[in-house]
This record gives sequence, C-alpha cells and structure tokens, in this order.
Amino acid sequence: MTEITRVPLQPIAKGALGKLWLGVAAAALAAGGLAWATLPAGVKVEVIKAGEGASPTVDDITLINYKGSLADGGTEFDKGEKAVMPVEGSIPGFQKALQQMQRGGKYKIFIPAELAYGNKAQGPIPANSDLNFEVELLDFKSRAEIEQQQRMMQQMQQMQAQQGGGAGPGGAAPPPNPSAPQPQ
Repeated sequence: MTEITRVPLQPIAKGALGKLWLGVAAAALAAGGLAWATLPAGVKVEVIKAGEGASPTVDDITLINYKGSLADGGTEFDKGEKAVMPVEGSIPGFQKALQQMQRGGKYKIFIPAELAYGNKAQGPIPANSDLNFEVELLDFKSRAEIEQQQRMMQQMQQMQAQQGGGAGPGGAAPPPNPSAPQPQ
C-alpha cells in the first residue's frame, strides 16, 4: 500500500479572497481597456428623426439627401439632393451607416478615416480625414426592382418611337387640322 503524505493547508487570511477576486477583476478590466483602445473607431449613427420599416441591404440602391463635411472643422466637401447611391460601392463607413437607416429617417453620421478614404486624399478631402454626414433616407429599392423599372421604361420608349413615325395609333395618318392653312 502506498502511504499518502498529508500536507496541512494554511487557512486563507481574512479578506484575502476578496483581494484575490479584486485583482482578477482589475486584470480583466485592464485587458479589456487595452483591447478597446487598439480597435479602430467605429461608425457612429445618431438618429435625428426616426424612420419606419426595413433598412437597406448591401444589394440595395438608395435615394438620399445628404451633406458631407470634414470632422476637423466642418468644411463642407459634398452635398446632394435626391441622390441615387448604391449601398455597395460607397466607402465602407457609409455602407455600414446606410444599412442602419430606415425610410424617412434623418441621421448624423461620424465615419473615422480608416472607414472613409484612409491615407489617400480624395478631391477636397485630405488624407486621414474623419468625416461627418447629415443624411435623409428618402427611399431604397433592390437592384432587381430598379432593373425591372428600367426595362419597362425602355419598352415604353420603344413603343412611343414606333408610334410616333407619322402614323397615328391605328397606323393611319392623323386627321387634318381644320385651323391650319389649307394648300390652294
């Protein structure tokens, strides 16, 4: 048989367990703070006026009123009324913000430089610029809906062009205008 050597455990001093947990909590908070500080700043969307219904997806095309300005001084760099804006294809921060909006809503958006144009200058926007936008989402539709509407418009235009070739709707020439001067 094996003999087990007994080692007496020392009792934990009064208040030591609380100090131990406090130390664990402090280490966890410090690690969380360090992780948070190293993450890039995210897009911030502030609701000025709430919208209704669903939000656009990355595959949708939006109709918006907007004003863009630099965060460092408020210099306006762009403005648009009833602008057609595909969600996909805009800067990453604007894509994220559009997908948080609802039809009829007005929003203020902050986009950090790394989710805007990064270290590249873009027209009047200097490199490494944080951006602010005021956006009103008027409407949005899927690409499929837009393409369907475009096809219908093209068909209507083709039909009108075929009918407008001098003949009236039945293929006959239009009736003479009685008030027009008649040839002698």
